[in-house]
Amino acid sequence: MYVNGRLGNHAQALALAAKTFSIPAHIVMPSISTPSKIAGTKSLGANVVFSGSTSVEREAVVSDIMKEHPGIHLIPPYDHPHIILGQGTAALEFEKQLQERGTKLDAIITPLGGGGLLGGTATAMYGTGTRVFGSEPRFEGANDGERGLKGGKRVERVSTLTIADGLRTPVGVLNWSIISDPNKLKGIYSVTEEQIKRAMKLVIERMKIVVEPSACVPLAVVLYNEDFRRMVEQEAGEAGWDVGVIFSGGNTTVEAIAKLFATPDETKAERAEGKLGLDGSRVAENVPG
Repeated sequence: MYVNGRLGNHAQALALAAKTFSIPAHIVMPSISTPSKIAGTKSLGANVVFSGSTSVEREAVVSDIMKEHPGIHLIPPYDHPHIILGQGTAALEFEKQLQERGTKLDAIITPLGGGGLLGGTATAMYGTGTRVFGSEPRFEGANDGERGLKGGKRVERVSTLTIADGLRTPVGVLNWSIISDPNKLKGIYSVTEEQIKRAMKLVIERMKIVVEPSACVPLAVVLYNEDFRRMVEQEAGEAGWDVGVIFSGGNTTVEAIAKLFATPDETKAERAEGKLGLDGSRVAENVPG
């Protein structure tokens, strides 16, 4: 029997593994989790137990469940060497694809929440010459990794309602030992909520890929963080860098995306004929269909 104190990809992966081996799974998720994450986890047969939105509240619920079920095993979402190494395989796959094309990356950037993906990437890329960077939302102090590096100490608690809900957790202890090593990680940069939305809009409209806000944070840093762009310009010169961006997380719904990009005027018809201009021409509106 297993308990997980996290949401999203890890929760669903753990639920699937438990179902495959006919093992009961209790998944602890914040009550404000995206409905698609909850539905996806439940559909795999896991018992979803809700908690508050902070890591402290989630850990309290996990503790209660473990007391309730003697012999239960905790599978942490990021603060464990096996989880870190497992998530680092994404970078190894990235590297292999590029090697087959006879090229390599100068840098790679990933989202940073608990630090499983970033810690794994930094470990996988160590010694290869590929620089590794982390990215975070800035809203309500969600950039605990960035702040921790600047202050020289891990930030233990985070309480934020950033739209990048997969990145609302503080960096784990083991993860911090990796990403605080300047030989493995070259820096962490953060972006605003509006910048995340702009990056997400670009990915959906131009790349035709459905991703959640958390997955768009690395791209937002590359496109809009002036400190990151200035650093690349100074270090890379005119040649520039080939930067790999890892998109991690597609846990969203049409309804969630619609709310994220809703205009203040919600009274418009679902499908409009267009606005009539002064010259008699009709201008199509940005409506579904």
